[in-house]
Amino acid sequence: MTDPRFYRPAGPFGLGELAAAAGAEPAGAPAGDRLFRDVAALDTAGAEDVSFLDNNAYRDALAASGAGCCILRPAMADRAPEGMALLLSDDPYRAYARIAALFHPVSAPEPGIAEGAVVDATAVVGPGARIDAGAVIEAGAEIGARCHIGPGVHVGPGVVLGADGRVGHGTTIAFAVIGERAIIHPGVHIGQDGFGFAMGAEGHLKVPQLGRVLIGDDVEIGAGSTIDRGSVRDTEV
Repeated sequence: MTDPRFYRPAGPFGLGELAAAAGAEPAGAPAGDRLFRDVAALDTAGAEDVSFLDNNAYRDALAASGAGCCILRPAMADRAPEGMALLLSDDPYRAYARIAALFHPVSAPEPGIAEGAVVDATAVVGPGARIDAGAVIEAGAEIGARCHIGPGVHVGPGVVLGADGRVGHGTTIAFAVIGERAIIHPGVHIGQDGFGFAMGAEGHLKVPQLGRVLIGDDVEIGAGSTIDRGSVRDTEV
């Protein structure tokens, strides 16, 4: 079960709701009116938890598991303990991802611009977006609908962020056009100078970095990453 200090699962959900969310087929012991309240690993799951088996190396953990429900391939169903509800899927990990998202959906940001945020008058902030305290949105930037810009984020002039993006605290973005549903974790730096030089006997001559960073839809950038802009061509992700 997840730590309630940090995660508050939705639900509970019945087996039919879980099967529909996962695109899986119920099998095994009848679930009756049983409800399931969270997801957990095979070795820590209890009777109200949903777990999964995607790697045959963990088949012994399945046999010893106390999970109330498990997502697994049909060929592994006979290894499940008696009384365990089963959800059969040819891709258990993907099915688990859907069920975990059902229990732990991403909440929409509370719309608004927090006190202490700085948004240039020429910037465009889409409907339903949230700009947290300490964030700076510079001239001509476009923040898409329902985006969440975290504390201390700096969005440079002309930057475009598509709808439903999430930008973690302390991130800087410049010279970038970013698609929809981007997830940019804390401390990321996008679009800075690519640090190019033309070497020669007379010294190192700095080359202007004139490209952009283009990031497509549904891209996730891990915490602390840096993505420089190109010197002539764009950097594409």
